Amino acid sequence: MNTLDMSKADLITLAQQRLEREVRPGEWSERQKLALTCRILYDGGHDSGLAGQITCRTGEPGRFYTQQLGYGFDEISAASLIEVDQDLQVVSGQGIPNPANRFHTWIYRQRPDVNCIIHTHPLHVAALSMLETPLQISHMDTCPLFDDCAFLAQWPGVPVGNEEGEIIAGALGAKRAILLAHHGQLVVGATIEEACMLAILIERAARLQLLAMAAGAIQPLPPRLAAEAHDWISTARRDQVTFAYYARRALRSHQDCLN
Repeated sequence: MNTLDMSKADLITLAQQRLEREVRPGEWSERQKLALTCRILYDGGHDSGLAGQITCRTGEPGRFYTQQLGYGFDEISAASLIEVDQDLQVVSGQGIPNPANRFHTWIYRQRPDVNCIIHTHPLHVAALSMLETPLQISHMDTCPLFDDCAFLAQWPGVPVGNEEGEIIAGALGAKRAILLAHHGQLVVGATIEEACMLAILIERAARLQLLAMAAGAIQPLPPRLAAEAHDWISTARRDQVTFAYYARRALRSHQDCLN
């Protein structure tokens, strides 16, 4: 095959086909992937004491897995996850959920395409949120968030009421991420892998933005090329293999999370 005469569009298609055919993702259960996500994000600076929640649908209508309140991201294992219903009543497992999981229920009700939600208060996202400034995507690596990150400019208070759930779900709309002023970030995915990758990226994007703002004015990306990069990176298989890399890295320090 002479690829030197192929168009960019054809080369993109070829690369995607080879990725699908030849690169194998990891094999873990949904509970194990959720526990791995907790450890991956802990290592990535997403821990903030007991703040933040990670959930995924269980397959039963109106039910999802989440971590027990009282445990940090670095302590979560597959076995310690609990199953709750839309009213945050525990269906299986020990302990109770974070009461702020209530706004997850509102997002799941609004977005049947979403199977995983990650809400955290990482350092750079939290710092940017204090400026009441939207996330600016101006680097190739963070393009999965280009035109895909909403902004809630007004802090509605502690998100334990139904009002906050409606506000956050409404502000997120059809996008995959949202920056919450004076609060943190929230990302959603059709898979745990997708949501995990977006959570990693939004913290990196916030850090890049703060560094760039300190040096000068951020220059915008050409919209057409940014959209191309968004679609190039945002594929299910790329999310799977990237997640597998971060999972292998996390398992070198957190082998207990799969138990």
